[in-house]
Amino acid sequence: MINTPRIQTRPDHPDFVDLDWSTPISDWTNDRLVDMPEGIHRHPVVFVAYREGVYAIKELRVDLAKHEFDTLRAMEDATRHIARAVGFVERPWVARDREWSGAVITAYVPHAFPYRNLVSGHGFGDRRDALLDAFAGLLVELHLNGLYWGDCSLSNTLYRWDASSIEAIMIDAETSRIYPRISGGERREDLEIMEMNVAGEMADVAAEHGGTLDDADLTLGADITARYLALWKELTTSLIVTAGDHYRIRQRIDRLNSLGFAVDDIDLIPVDDGVNVKIRVKVGGRQFHSSRLRQVAGVDTSENQARAILSDLTYHEAKFGRMSATGKAVAAMKWRSAVFEPLILRIIEDLPDQPAYQAYCDFLDFRLAMAAEQGRDIPNPEAYEAWTAAGFPGLKSTPETQT
Repeated sequence: MINTPRIQTRPDHPDFVDLDWSTPISDWTNDRLVDMPEGIHRHPVVFVAYREGVYAIKELRVDLAKHEFDTLRAMEDATRHIARAVGFVERPWVARDREWSGAVITAYVPHAFPYRNLVSGHGFGDRRDALLDAFAGLLVELHLNGLYWGDCSLSNTLYRWDASSIEAIMIDAETSRIYPRISGGERREDLEIMEMNVAGEMADVAAEHGGTLDDADLTLGADITARYLALWKELTTSLIVTAGDHYRIRQRIDRLNSLGFAVDDIDLIPVDDGVNVKIRVKVGGRQFHSSRLRQVAGVDTSENQARAILSDLTYHEAKFGRMSATGKAVAAMKWRSAVFEPLILRIIEDLPDQPAYQAYCDFLDFRLAMAAEQGRDIPNPEAYEAWTAAGFPGLKSTPETQT
């Protein structure tokens, strides 16, 4: 009898039928298997390479696999900061309560690394603030979109450089639930689980580096919660606007955009017998700058990379002219063809193993520092030659695990 799996896949991805689904993935010896940076997993995980890219396959009970596949798919229109589910596998001949009865397949997150690759000593050293902000921002964004995580931890997240910041990406959704609107109790429960999980992870980090519990960064989870609460308040607090002060509506939107969040809807609610107006905004995904860059220049990057690249576009607009909306559109096209794309191509040629958009942002940081030191604008060719001659200082490649 031939054991034939049921495989659900999405367009533009492999069908995965050539893999040996008759055995657990831990027994596979397929030539497609590749080693990729990964964290600690509760379930077996392997990585397979196809022409379309690299994919992570996680093996778990079929009901959990289906739930995770459906949850990730349901969230992908709301946020870019989750793994993209591309396949679900059921082995009908395996009892449904067996751990290898199902599998979920996700596209591997390029240039990402687990949190342990950021560890320095018993904690995160200079990277601590960036990690805290990234993790808190991810959890706020998920909660705003109705997702209760249920097992929020550093291990269930991947990280990658995002300009001078860090981007956090959720990769594990088997315990998650989606609501039309998440309650305060569910948010508090998620934060409590997160603090407990993070404390355990930091205790493990300290032990691995020869430390004791006293050396562990046990306040990390509480610090994430504090940043989460401050950001949540910023995004959800209503604003009372008096007559003549409606400019504050624009200020409010600009502030939320500066944090990276798009504003989907604005509710104007009369209060005080109609004398004043209460402003309540509905905040969308944390992709305001990335959406804007994609719109004006057709360039698709992560959020903080987009913020840095948009600043470069603004810097060059003065040279190309931007007096009107049409002028701005023309300036954006000229910037892309004359400035951005030639430099990206050179980066790809000189640094083939580096993520090109991130390297572009690192170059912008170098050019800014060079201009500040010399007290003048530095043309791109001159700055790039100096960056190359100096050995590409500031380049943020995937960090190696600290020992």
